Amino acid sequence: MLSGVLARGRTLADQTADPGGPLARLAPPERARAQGLATGTLRHLGRIDALLAGFFRRLPPAPVRDQLRVMVADLMLAGTPPHAAVDSAVRLVRALPRGRQFAGLANAVGRRVAEGGTALWEATPEGDPPGWLAEALAAEYGEAAGAAILRAHRAEPPLDLTLKPGEAPGPWAAALGAEILPTGSLRLARPGQVSRLAGYDTGAWWVQDAAAALPVRLLGELAGRAALDLCAAPGGKTLQLAAAGARVTALDLSAFRMARVAENLARCGLAAETVVADARDWHPGRRFEAVLVDAPCSATGTIRRHPDLPFLRKRRDLGPLLALQAALLARAWDWLAPGGRLVFCTCSLLPAEGEAQLAAFRAAHPEAEPVPPAPGSPGIAPEWIDAKGGLRLRPDFWPERGGMDGFYAACLRKPAIAA
Repeated sequence: MLSGVLARGRTLADQTADPGGPLARLAPPERARAQGLATGTLRHLGRIDALLAGFFRRLPPAPVRDQLRVMVADLMLAGTPPHAAVDSAVRLVRALPRGRQFAGLANAVGRRVAEGGTALWEATPEGDPPGWLAEALAAEYGEAAGAAILRAHRAEPPLDLTLKPGEAPGPWAAALGAEILPTGSLRLARPGQVSRLAGYDTGAWWVQDAAAALPVRLLGELAGRAALDLCAAPGGKTLQLAAAGARVTALDLSAFRMARVAENLARCGLAAETVVADARDWHPGRRFEAVLVDAPCSATGTIRRHPDLPFLRKRRDLGPLLALQAALLARAWDWLAPGGRLVFCTCSLLPAEGEAQLAAFRAAHPEAEPVPPAPGSPGIAPEWIDAKGGLRLRPDFWPERGGMDGFYAACLRKPAIAA
């Protein structure tokens, strides 16, 4: 998985979902361990490489280096006993093509890292992610906030759950050992296997970061209203819309991802029309009273959950994404009924994909009326709301609670009589 990201440019999510991928033949506990090692290695790769550099006169081949990186993560992050982690690394290096000549190196490095232990790990500084992101964050938010965001990205994120309406938070928090967040989400610091948690089989909740649960709330009252969820997968917002009583149409380009949305709807006893199509070519034949545009973006707000992204996203990728976001936003506005509300959101930390995108749309559509979050909205801190009524969320918010994903969301209302 690590080599898939670094050498072949494949996301961890794609590799995990691939029926012929590296996890395909593993039992669930082994899959979870492999995913944990891969994400942990990527999350701390700068630190791991800095630590290993002290043991190399020259770099070994990439496959050997990747195995040694995973070994360090196994020792320092997973807490695997040294003899098991080192012996496993030596065996796996030896099994690589031309790997036998590096087995001794793997053994020597592994034992010295194990001897150094926590003191060696803590003495090795974390490095910035590769590429342009650290510079971009500092430029947008200032050096202190940019550094705080990077620290939040390196922390293992908690698991947040959204309860179905009618489910009492207190008893569920007690049953799951969870914290009730100010916004109403439940947060588990160490959840274990999600499908084994109480309430999973009965559909009492679904997994959704606390930040991701906020954009739907900007749409206001939804009971009985026709609602469209564009780019719906992985489906948390679709479930929110359906649970609020809306008549939901959920659209996504990916049949595989939409199948997961349908599974979660069924598990939670909720209903929505699911459509697999490209929104740029789709014609609904009707208008909607509420539209959610969760647009494709750089996903820089979710790096703490997807630490592979800094190794895959390039600055040049932004241009096509910005054009796609603008096209989806304009098309969704046409489908919005007079008097209806549209929420545009992205899980990006880059204002070009949030504040600036919305400003450009409003310049072209002066009739679009901003609808800020209602005063006193549960859990929404006033400082999260910008001067134009948009909601800017960052991973370094709530540091004492474990942070949140980065998001931008803004709500617009169409005049009751179209201008």
